[in-house]
Formats: sequence, C-alpha cells, structure tokens
Amino acid sequence: MKNNRTILSFVAGAGVMVLLFFGVKSCFNLGSKTEKTDYYILTNQISKMNKMVVIEQNTSSMQKTKMGYEVFGKEVSNNSIITYTKTNAQVSYDLNKMKIEVDSINKKLVITELPDADIRITPSVEIQSLDDSFFNRITEKDIKGVTEKAKETAIKSVDQNQLRTEGRKQLMENLDHIFVLAKALNYTIEDKTGKIGILGL
Repeated sequence: MKNNRTILSFVAGAGVMVLLFFGVKSCFNLGSKTEKTDYYILTNQISKMNKMVVIEQNTSSMQKTKMGYEVFGKEVSNNSIITYTKTNAQVSYDLNKMKIEVDSINKKLVITELPDADIRITPSVEIQSLDDSFFNRITEKDIKGVTEKAKETAIKSVDQNQLRTEGRKQLMENLDHIFVLAKALNYTIEDKTGKIGILGL
C-alpha cells in the first residue's frame, strides 16, 4: 500500500510539474503571439492599397489660328478658328506594385520596391468660333488639324518634372497616413528604394 501511495504521489507530482512547465512556457510565448497578430494586421492593411491619385491639375487656354488664301502671291482673304482647350493632368501610383516586407521581430516595415509615377495628360478642345470666307472655306480637315495642334500645345505646356516632384511629396504625406497603424504598433518604416527619402514616419 505504501509503495502504491508513493508511486501515485510521484506520478501526481510529475503531472503537476509538466502542467507548470507548459503554463510558464505559454506565458513566455505571449510576445511572439502578439508579433504574429501585428504581422497579419499590417499585411492585410498593405494588401488593401491600390492605385492612388496624388496630384491633379486643371488648366485652360484659348488659341486663335489664322488661315489665309492667296492669289498670285497676294492674300485676298483669311479665315480664323478660335479654340478653347481644357487640360487635366494626373499623377498616380499603383501601390499594388509596391513591395513591403514586415519584420515583426524588429518592428519594422521595409519598403523594397516603389512603382514609378504615372502621369496622364488629357486635353479636350472646343471650337469657340469660326470666321469663314466665301473664297476660302474652312474644311473638316482644317478643323481636325487645328484641334490636334491645340492638344499637342496643351500637352507640351504641362511641366511634367514639376508634377513628378509635387507628386512624390504628396505620396510621402499619403503614406504617412496609410502607415498610421504601423506607427501605433511602434513599427518604424525603412525605405530601401532611395525614391522616397526620409518620410518622417
């Protein structure tokens, strides 16, 4: 009987020790569990990012085109077309192409790849007035040529370098807002692309 009691006491003691061991181990593993939670939260936030328009610029201009009609080297009549051009320019980034690594151990988001800015310029031309003459009628070909030149002029008038610079600044501000959750979780953001610079994140 005494031997049975000794064996039972030994088994019970061993069981308690095993339970205590796993209990203490689980307590020490709480930190890694939180890091995994952070990782999934941040990767879900990053996966929701898509195309972002960071800058939009609208301009307008008037243009007058004169077309003359000559007889024996002398101009006997001239026509004119006045056009009104509205131009929309956008700078956007496809953030689905941005590559980010989440280092949950060192609490860092590492930006390894950033897409180039996409600049889209869309001019639209309206004919405001036609000054036609009897001798030199304005044709559909003339109108098409004038509108095409007006579009080309509008596109050339847009300073794409300035748009790219302003777009990059705005991208930095937008990323600052996007990564607000990462900052709340005490993550630092590291840029390895060299395109963004110090974000102040």
